[in-house]
Amino acid sequence: MNTNNDKYITIMMNVFRNAWLKIGGILILGIIIGGFLFSGTTQSTQNTNHTDHGEGTIWTCSMDPQVRLDEPGQCPICFMDLIPLENTTDTIDPNSLRLSPSAVALAKIQTTAVRRGHAISQKHLSGKIDFDETRVKHIAAWFPGRLERLYVDYTGIRVNKGDHLLEIYSPELYSVQSELIQAYTGKIRQNKSESMQAISVSNYGTVKEKAKLLGLSDSQIKDIVGRGKARSVLQINSPITGIVTHKNAVEGKYVKTGEKIYSIADLSQVWLVLEAYEQDLPWIVYGQELRFTVTSLPGQSFSARISYIDPLVNEAKRSITVRAVLDNSAGLLKPGMLAEAVLTASLNAEGKVVAKDVKGSWVCPMHPEEVSDHPGDCSICGMDLVPLEQISGTSAEHSSALLIPSTSVLKTGKRALVYIQTVGDEGSIYMQKEVVLGPRVGEDYIVLSGLMEGEYVVSHGSFKIDSAMQIAGKQSMMSRQGMAPQVQTGHHHE
Repeated sequence: MNTNNDKYITIMMNVFRNAWLKIGGILILGIIIGGFLFSGTTQSTQNTNHTDHGEGTIWTCSMDPQVRLDEPGQCPICFMDLIPLENTTDTIDPNSLRLSPSAVALAKIQTTAVRRGHAISQKHLSGKIDFDETRVKHIAAWFPGRLERLYVDYTGIRVNKGDHLLEIYSPELYSVQSELIQAYTGKIRQNKSESMQAISVSNYGTVKEKAKLLGLSDSQIKDIVGRGKARSVLQINSPITGIVTHKNAVEGKYVKTGEKIYSIADLSQVWLVLEAYEQDLPWIVYGQELRFTVTSLPGQSFSARISYIDPLVNEAKRSITVRAVLDNSAGLLKPGMLAEAVLTASLNAEGKVVAKDVKGSWVCPMHPEEVSDHPGDCSICGMDLVPLEQISGTSAEHSSALLIPSTSVLKTGKRALVYIQTVGDEGSIYMQKEVVLGPRVGEDYIVLSGLMEGEYVVSHGSFKIDSAMQIAGKQSMMSRQGMAPQVQTGHHHE
């Protein structure tokens, strides 16, 4: 029985061995035939490629244009199929591009002449009416005391200069009044020597000055010494005419020296506070006139002159505060009103704002709202007035600016590039130029240097030309010097 099993196992092993030998032979034969067929196809393809292009053709990669090979194949960097580099024998500038009329039409390239014109633009600014900080007064306690009576007991009350606001009691003030009466009595006493009289006069002057430092006016001092009796309370009057905007007082409250009791704002003059973006700054200067409207007064327009430009930029809004001083004697403008302003400005060839009315105008460096037609002193601070041109940066001379369409400019962050066109017998040649730009004027840019009037710049299709320049390894927006030719022979597939 065991012998029969051994014979059966031996027969089955021989069968499997013969089957594996046949399968291995078939696989080896398939590999040989496949290699023969594929090698023939590759050879045929390479022969076809070589017959389509001349021997002097340089092959490059559309993704890596620095690769230059003298035969077709695959890019050694990205393994894309190489393409022929045309116009390798062209005699034009190496950093220029020649396009046939059909190529220009296919790429839809358009050009515009560099021209001179008036760079005029309107800037729209938003803001609000606000208090004039120079006309807000704070009524504070000049000495410690108790508020006995409040005549102004709510905000919004209009008061005139000299109107009574409150009465305050202070032991310190009562003591000063007693000293003042005593000094005055000694001053007017007769039958004294000249030296004693001089001492009495000096003593009275000292006590009088002390009383003024506590807030007593000349009329109050005169009333006190005339009556010959000190008052237990002192009446505080309003120093200006205006509206009470803040009240921090109640009857019976004790206040400390310097503690604020009232705030009064004179609204006969207010501020127009506007927000301007950074790119609008070249159009905004001191003394510039603007017109504005407020939402609550439809149909009415007001004019003003810029008197302040914030030297700091609001980092959150990326804006600058611009301010104008307004005459509000009619009381139409109220703090908090929203305002929309329009500023019309013109720039000359140097990029400076042209203002016809700056010639012969004089302003105060500390208070630019003080404008005069002749030199002199500021009516507010007494400083010497200076020419408006000196602090405004404006120019009275108008010169036409060099303008190009904004669509013709390629910006790289550090550079501004344009492509200029020259037309020849064999087609159009496009050359890159680096320019220095001024402010943008609507759909145009002011050109400060780099171009001449009459040249033609590509206004549509600049990016297409730049892409073709980059593929050709020439100077482009991404490469200032262009890519140096790098001719490699043979294939190096890694």
